[in-house]
Amino acid sequence: MYKALYLSPMIPSSNLKETVSFFIALFQFKIGLDDPSYTIVYKDNLTIHISQSHGHLNGLEFYLEVDKLDELWNSVKDKLSKLRVREPFNQDYGMREFHIEVPHTNSIMFVGQEIEPKK
Repeated sequence: MYKALYLSPMIPSSNLKETVSFFIALFQFKIGLDDPSYTIVYKDNLTIHISQSHGHLNGLEFYLEVDKLDELWNSVKDKLSKLRVREPFNQDYGMREFHIEVPHTNSIMFVGQEIEPKK
């Protein structure tokens, strides 16, 4: 039996440069592969593949699980004025989340942290 190591979303973008900048500036991803039509960004053991799209952008949703969600939110919230965003809130299924539109894509990024059980 094989061991799955990573699952990486692949998202199309109508403006590759600005979409890549979004992940670098707000979430401290780094460039792993930089091609004029295809970029891979990474942070820790996570990767996101972003491709230049010249056609219709199909919708995509993906989930980034983090620690210190509120700390991350406080560091990015002032940079989101032109994007659709849902501020941090607690879900019934035990996650604290915020949702953010990824620029120049038809994608929504869910950012979440497990809520610690109350003792």
